[in-house]
This record gives sequence, structure tokens and C-alpha cells, in this order.
Amino acid sequence: MIPQALFFYFAGMTVLSAVVAIVSRNLIFSALSLLVTFIHIAGLYILLHAEFVAAVQIIVYAGAILVLYLFVLMLFNPKSESFYLHRQFPIAIFLGVVLCGLMVLSVFRTEILGHLPTAVKTTVRGLQQSMGNTQMIGNALYTDFIFPFEIASFILLVGLIGAILLAGRHLDRKQ
Repeated sequence: MIPQALFFYFAGMTVLSAVVAIVSRNLIFSALSLLVTFIHIAGLYILLHAEFVAAVQIIVYAGAILVLYLFVLMLFNPKSESFYLHRQFPIAIFLGVVLCGLMVLSVFRTEILGHLPTAVKTTVRGLQQSMGNTQMIGNALYTDFIFPFEIASFILLVGLIGAILLAGRHLDRKQ
């Protein structure tokens, strides 16, 4: 009963704070409600016994990404810019309804609501007991998923080089 209550609390607060992040007119309040969303998502990961993923959620998203977002907001000076969100609002509502409909359809058309076979559960429990969550993730990341891991690092490197080149051009124009 307690885990279900915690799940409903974390899930409800995640959805509520995500809606506040989207609807809020003040961008700083939006960023703070995004922080609340990230923290409650980490709570959901803890309920799933994925402590490592919860820690990464807090460190990467609530720490680095949100600080970067706030830094961009401070540079952006939102009071001097004009937003034309009213033109995009009907399209956004339509796409949101379509996306929610597809998610509901996919849940009921697949066997997501069903449970895993007992052989899979016992194998996963056996691996967790012998290795632990962090070791299991590291083992899978550097053995089975080494190619996608390296591709992701290459994409991040290309993005970093692109950001440096764009910032250099921007600084050259100002001088």
C-alpha cells in the first residue's frame, strides 16, 4: 500500500509540475517547476530500485541541464523578446492530444500491462543480487551496448565542436 501511495504522489507531482513548467508565463518559475519535475522523476526511479539512474537524474538533469537552462534564460533577457506562442497554441494542443492518444493506444494494444515471465524476473533478480545495479549497468554499457555508447559520445563531441565554432563566429562579429 505504501509503495502505491508513493508512486501516485511522485507521478501526480511529476505531471502537475510539468504542466506548471509549460503553462507558467514567468520563465524562472517554469525552470523551478522543471526542477521539481526532475526530482520527482528521480523518486520514481528509486521506487523502481534503480538508484543509480535516480542519482544520474539528479546530477545530470537537475544539476547540469537545469543550470544550463537558467544560464541561457539569464543571457536571453526574456522581457526584451516577443513571443508568438498564440499562433502555435492550436497546433500544440492538437499534437498533444494525438500523442496522448497514441500512448494510450500503445499501452492497451501491447502487453505492457501484462507481467514479465517469471524466468526473466528470476534472471534479473539473480544478476542484481550478484552484481548490484551500478555494476550491472556498467557491465551492460561496456559489453552489450559499447557501439551505441561510442556513437553517443561521438555525437556529443560533434555538438561540442559545433557550439565552439558558433560561439567563435559570434565573438568575432562583436569585435
